Amino acid sequence: MRIAVVGARGQLGAAVAHVAGARHEVVAFDRTSLDLTNEAAVADALGAAVPDVIVNCAGYNAVDACESNAVQALQVNAFAVRSLARVARATGAALVQYSTDFVFEGTATSPMTEDVPPNPRSVYASSKLLGEWFAADVPRHYVLRVESLFGVAPGGPDKGSLTAIVNGLRSGSVVRVFGDRTVSPTHIEDAVGATLALLERDAEPGLYHCVNSGSASWHEIALEAARLLGVTASIEVMTLDAVKLPAARPRYCALSNAKLNAAIGYDMPTWQNALGRYLNR
Repeated sequence: MRIAVVGARGQLGAAVAHVAGARHEVVAFDRTSLDLTNEAAVADALGAAVPDVIVNCAGYNAVDACESNAVQALQVNAFAVRSLARVARATGAALVQYSTDFVFEGTATSPMTEDVPPNPRSVYASSKLLGEWFAADVPRHYVLRVESLFGVAPGGPDKGSLTAIVNGLRSGSVVRVFGDRTVSPTHIEDAVGATLALLERDAEPGLYHCVNSGSASWHEIALEAARLLGVTASIEVMTLDAVKLPAARPRYCALSNAKLNAAIGYDMPTWQNALGRYLNR
């Protein structure tokens, strides 16, 4: 396959470019080579690349900043996806779009499936949901909801909530974590593995949850990281109500991978397994 990776210098994009490049032809685009907010530029660049698949890893992911930069959030997370979808439809390419657990309200009590109706509560979440809808206009589309990404690939940054926790534990600093947010963190290597499996096995197009299996509060994740590192943790447990962040966060956002498994028999490793691999590397 010839795969065009958009946002190829980001955390997830670098992983897609690196892993996919080992067995497919990859054409990489980053923000310096492609302005996603320029529809004509997107059409020209992607049209010239003639990809079989467009994988969009770009996004405006500064959740709190989106509240005061709604136009930019919509341009990058929604209307840029519309531009990519138009190219994909015109060229017959498949489109992979990554979305987020933030599209949910966060009041569930068990891992959510793709059938749970979204109810975004922030500008960021709303812009990502619009991106999902635009991507779904492509006949062969794969919208993958990931969350709390962690991991590092060649050419990409090592960032995210889990990375901050690990860095704090290693330095002996006080680590501040939420005790009332339940998540299913996602290792970028595992997300890429699932993405390529869907494409290579010609899976049914549609919406898939794609996270490491299981769930935990950020407090529980920090304790597990400290155990694996063999350090004494200094942890300050916070609550969402006490912190008063600009953008609302879903309290419960564990996702179910059941559809992904049923579609292609792909088992996502547990978050504990993924965390161990990340720390060992």
